[in-house]
Amino acid sequence: MQDFTAIDVETTGLNPKTEKMIEIGAVKIRDGKIVAKYDSLINPGRKLEERITELTGITDGMLADAPLPEKVLPEFFDFIGEDILLGHSIMFDYSFLKRAAVNMGLVKSKDNRYGIDTLRIARCCLRELESRSLPYLCKYYEIPHRAHRAVNDAEAAAILYGKLEEEFRNPENSSIFMPVELIYQIKREALANKAQKERLYLLVQKHKLVIDYEIDRLTRNEASRLIDKIILKYGKG
Repeated sequence: MQDFTAIDVETTGLNPKTEKMIEIGAVKIRDGKIVAKYDSLINPGRKLEERITELTGITDGMLADAPLPEKVLPEFFDFIGEDILLGHSIMFDYSFLKRAAVNMGLVKSKDNRYGIDTLRIARCCLRELESRSLPYLCKYYEIPHRAHRAVNDAEAAAILYGKLEEEFRNPENSSIFMPVELIYQIKREALANKAQKERLYLLVQKHKLVIDYEIDRLTRNEASRLIDKIILKYGKG
C-alpha cells in the first residue's frame, strides 16, 4: 500500500454517540510519501473536561473561535476523496467521522469506507511488547511524535505502517496489511425540535443551571438525554 490517507481525530470523550470531535487531521500519502496535510480544530459546542485539556493540550479558548463541524467536515471529505483510510485504532476515528458526516448528509448511512488499522497489525506482529499504543510504538521505532494532536498522530501512524510493513510483511501474513471494509451503521439524527429546546431552556432557567453546551446544536437524542438527566437530578421544578 503506497497510496492512502492517514487520519486521526481528537474528541471530548470515547463514545461517538455522546461525544464530539475537537480536532481532525489527515496526511495524504502517494508513492509512500507525504504529499499533503489537513488539520483543523473544531468547535464542539460544549466545554471541555479538564482531563481532555490535559491529554491534548487543547483548551476552550482555542476552540472558541474554531470553525463548526458544518464547515470542517465538507473540507475534510473533499481532502480524503475516495482514498483508503489508515489510522491507529481506525474504527474509533471512523465512527466519529461517519456519524458526523451522516448527520450532515455528506454520506449515506449504508456507505462504508475501506481502511487499515496499524493497531491491529501491531497486535499481530509485536505481541511481546508491553504496549501497542501509538506513543509507545513511536518511541520503540524512534518516530518523532507529539501525541494526541490529530495531524501528528495521523502522520505517525502513516510512518508506523511503513515500519511494520518493512519488518514483518511476507506472503503468509500479507492480509493483515491490506485494507478491510470499515462497517459502522448509523441512522441520521435530527436536531432537537422546538418543544425539546424550549423545555431545556425552561429547566436551565428554573434550576439556575450553568450549562457547558449549546442547546440549539443538540440532536433530539442528546436533548432527550439531557432533559432526563436534569429532571433526575433537580426535579421538574
